[in-house]
Amino acid sequence: MQKHNGEKYYITTPIYYPSGNPHIGHCYTTTACDSIARYKRMQGCDVMFLTGTDEHGQKIEQKAAESGVTPKQYVDEKVDVFKKLWSFMNISYDRYIRTTDDYHIESVQKIFKALYDKGYIYKGEYKGKYCTPCESFWTESQLDEKGCCPECHRPVTEAKEEAYFFKMSPFADRIEKLLLETDYLRPKYRAQELVNNFIKTGLEDLCVSRTSFKWGIPVTFDTDHVVYVWIDALSNYITALGYDNGHYDDFSKFWPADVHMVAKDIMRFHAIIWPAMLMALDLPLPKHLAVHGWITFNGEKMSKSLGNVVDPFILGERYGADAIRYHIMREMALGGDVSFSNEIMINRINTDLANDLGNLVSRTVAMAEKYFDSTLPEEKQSGEFDDELIAEATALSEKVDKLVDETQLNLALAEIFRVVSRANKYIDETKPWVLAKDEANRSRLAAVLYNLLETIRIVSVLLSAFMPTDMPKIWKQIGAEGDSVLYDNTDKFGVLPQNVTVHKGEIIFPRIDVNKEIEELNKIIGNNKPAQADKKESKKEAPENVALIGIEDFAKVELRVAKITACEPIKKAKKLLKLTLDDGDGERTVASGIAKYYTPDDLIGKSVILVSNLKPAVLCGVESNGMILAADDGDSVKVIFVDNITPGSRIR
Repeated sequence: MQKHNGEKYYITTPIYYPSGNPHIGHCYTTTACDSIARYKRMQGCDVMFLTGTDEHGQKIEQKAAESGVTPKQYVDEKVDVFKKLWSFMNISYDRYIRTTDDYHIESVQKIFKALYDKGYIYKGEYKGKYCTPCESFWTESQLDEKGCCPECHRPVTEAKEEAYFFKMSPFADRIEKLLLETDYLRPKYRAQELVNNFIKTGLEDLCVSRTSFKWGIPVTFDTDHVVYVWIDALSNYITALGYDNGHYDDFSKFWPADVHMVAKDIMRFHAIIWPAMLMALDLPLPKHLAVHGWITFNGEKMSKSLGNVVDPFILGERYGADAIRYHIMREMALGGDVSFSNEIMINRINTDLANDLGNLVSRTVAMAEKYFDSTLPEEKQSGEFDDELIAEATALSEKVDKLVDETQLNLALAEIFRVVSRANKYIDETKPWVLAKDEANRSRLAAVLYNLLETIRIVSVLLSAFMPTDMPKIWKQIGAEGDSVLYDNTDKFGVLPQNVTVHKGEIIFPRIDVNKEIEELNKIIGNNKPAQADKKESKKEAPENVALIGIEDFAKVELRVAKITACEPIKKAKKLLKLTLDDGDGERTVASGIAKYYTPDDLIGKSVILVSNLKPAVLCGVESNGMILAADDGDSVKVIFVDNITPGSRIR
């Protein structure tokens, strides 16, 4: 396990654009960063966790006018909603920056002037396509097939105005090396995509001022211009620490940032523009940029404008903020999108939280109460299966440490819940209810229950970074307090008092009636699915040249659901992708010949059907353990996705 007493750690979310109310799509980045910040604090780090709001721009100006208020009044109201959400979701940010804060405005004006004085900013004229909702300029070739914005797919307008530009080309070579030769960008496979699309084609100078609206930070030496969003917004990561202002004095302490976490739609700005700005200012670069996908809804990006917003307040009130935090972090693999649906969410809550963790706590505490009147005796007798459980529990923190450092939070949670599953299996192996029938087994029964309580202690302490509200409830029930719930004791067994007393309490994760709840949620968030027409069965003959098989032949093939947790191209194999799959029992690697039809981004986070008992084969140096099912569709190949089924489920 890793201890970082006093080590500095700086993690940031992007600053959010408050043009509407927040939805669950906003929650992932902030919740993920909060969990990492909490974990690092447990490890002893001196943490700075920054979030905030990006409050300038034409869209805010227009929204405020439509509402009959000033832009500042408009953003004040929206910021209040964001802060209420972060409080509701138990977000422990250390600093909240608003780009309307006086100190930020002071710093941005100084940064703009410094870049101008260095010769990196010059005045010119912008001509091109502009998307007001995204506040982005696009070239003709970058528009989608309908000539609309490639990000939000809404119409763009012709834009022509005097503007200042930031010279990007001087930094092209250094940025290419940053992306391709370092581990700055996570996941790494995105680096080549950025280099090919934006650097190899010629890094275009960046428009950094506007004259067509006034709601922004004025350029000090040319007040007809306001600083455009990217210098304004991106600078927040250093202005919030006191760079070029007297409001804070943390820059030398915390910079460079350890992790910037962003969604993929603003990856380009953080992977290319932000490093170029820092290079121009002769400042150190952040250590890592972690890029995640989108929470999608019925296959589309979560977006208010598309009418598919899911209200996190409603979901949190129904299931608790921790359950929502857990669900979105457990489902989202770094780099990939995750599909949100009522079924997936409720099944995850029922399976992991109610059935696995909640049931483990309830059964263990109930047995301690029933067999020992809540207080375990000092005398205990070890036995079969103990060593394996103890070894897995005490090795857990080291595994979770590594995955948190790599921002692989879904895998970190998977590791924790593997130990939860192991503890449930331990109950089945040791059969405490059988031991309780014979007084001679009293000390052995006490050891079994103590081992379960210790395992619950370890997993709940590690989970407390991800689920900070509910884990203390578990500690109270299992009699854990004080030093026993410190991170420093998660690699130790035997920390709870031998005569620990449990306190039976309410069910922490009640099981949800799936059908009833889906019906209720469908009414609330409009996730109704079109009814399928009745299909009459028809007797089909086997296709020509296809041999008929018996049920006994089909029974030899084991099909199960597996979730793709990682994906990358295989060097020197144009057709193959290397898939890392969670099949419910652990991880396995499969090489699949679908590289022509899918990118890693298309696959990470998706659930597929796995032929799990196929003999291993080595393909281009990769041992492939299984095969995923796909279908020929004309000239294309389409993987069969089953995203609403729990990994490990068997197909029959």
